Amino acid sequence: MKNQRIREAAREAGVCLWEIGERIGLNDGNFSRKLRRELDDAETERVLTIIREISEGREKHE
Repeated sequence: MKNQRIREAAREAGVCLWEIGERIGLNDGNFSRKLRRELDDAETERVLTIIREISEGREKHE
């Protein structure tokens, strides 16, 4: 499976793919399709940062 690092980070953080897509400006279907091809390192890091930001935002509201 492609982009396994992203998928695992999202799962561990409890972040849905649609939430990441929304942050990037894509609907969930388009973001899921984007993950079918391996992202380059810069884009992977950008997505991992978004996952952390979403997760940290939730922690602040708990």
